[in-house]
Amino acid sequence: MNPELSTAAPADLNLYLFVAAVLFVSGIVCMATKRNGIGVLMGVELVLNGANLNFIAFGRFTKLGIDGHVLSLFVIVLAAAEAAIALAIALNFYNNHLSIDVDRADSLSG
Repeated sequence: MNPELSTAAPADLNLYLFVAAVLFVSGIVCMATKRNGIGVLMGVELVLNGANLNFIAFGRFTKLGIDGHVLSLFVIVLAAAEAAIALAIALNFYNNHLSIDVDRADSLSG
């Protein structure tokens, strides 16, 4: 590859933090506005992906001694467990109410 053709500047920490903030805020907005349980789960996943991007960016650009990839893998494992449990709850709720509307979830209390 010709080095004269490559004019793209390398990404700095601020760009990663901006993208992570956009992911985090869009996840919060998704969780707050969706009435469907699956939409709320998608919002939670966006929030966790924003946190993962922060871990990786700080692990790459700082010399704190933390490995961002290891922390990110830990969050991914937690997200997979959260998704499995939440989908099991959503399927059980759908079997009882024929809907997964979050507003009807008050019948789960006691």
